[in-house]
Amino acid sequence: MYVCLCNGISDKKIRQAVRQYHPQSFQQLRKFIPVGNQCGKCVRAVRELMQEELTSMPEYQEIA
Repeated sequence: MYVCLCNGISDKKIRQAVRQYHPQSFQQLRKFIPVGNQCGKCVRAVRELMQEELTSMPEYQEIA
């Protein structure tokens, strides 16, 4: 599904960038993919996807 319509960025592209680059903030993610720099309607969805992907990665999960 497209998240950023202005730049044609899909949720798969965002998840891939998060897994590859491990950004710690939205600003860091923007260095790798052009999201949120046009109309800004995608910012909330991108942040949610980024957080969801980061928390699902094994190195970010708590060890029980």
